[in-house]
Amino acid sequence: MASTRLPGKPLADICGLPMIVHVWRRAVESGVGQVLVAAAETRIAEAIREHGGDAINTDPNLASGTDRIAQALSLRDPHGQFQYVVNVQGDLPTIEPLAIQRCLAGLVNDPVDISTIAAEIADPADLANPNIVKAITPLGALREVAYARDFVRLLPAGDPPPHWHHIGVYAFKRQALGRFVSLPVSRLEAERKLEQMRALENGMRIAVVRVDTVPLGVDTPADLEAARRILKPHHATV
Repeated sequence: MASTRLPGKPLADICGLPMIVHVWRRAVESGVGQVLVAAAETRIAEAIREHGGDAINTDPNLASGTDRIAQALSLRDPHGQFQYVVNVQGDLPTIEPLAIQRCLAGLVNDPVDISTIAAEIADPADLANPNIVKAITPLGALREVAYARDFVRLLPAGDPPPHWHHIGVYAFKRQALGRFVSLPVSRLEAERKLEQMRALENGMRIAVVRVDTVPLGVDTPADLEAARRILKPHHATV
């Protein structure tokens, strides 16, 4: 709620519904399991419950979304019934349910600790944009899943295509999530401001699954207007 570029962001109106309700609906539509909204503020939890969803209040002072889902899981499921958890950020109202499914499917291999998703970069301007995180991974037209080698904001000079736009949706094995949040902030995590570097620097294995599209992340008033345009046809059929 304290977003500096878009105050009150989780409850911003999109076609008559709070943004967080749109994200919750996309998660429900994915059909991968129970959906729980981990809310830093009571108003967010109340908005979800008003629309028939499930929400839990977490400590507003937690350092990251990963810490938030870990706390929500420990509060709701202290006996470890659930062995997998997908972390979908609350500012992705256009996330495709299939992308959530594919992210979870990346955990199918035993050596994988964490799974995430990426889409091929088509716009050359995106390559030079440091706000777009690139996954360094040997994905390709014939390879839909590969291990992450690195995550960078700017590509090394001469790095050959294809290049991959990392999308900040993560699936964790329960044990891996517990280990991740117990680790201290790593050097490259602090340097690049990329939380996933903590996992790589501590030998955790991240699978990257190829998806076709990048969901719109809503961070500014202009993004909000774009989300309204995208979701207006969808909302009309809900």
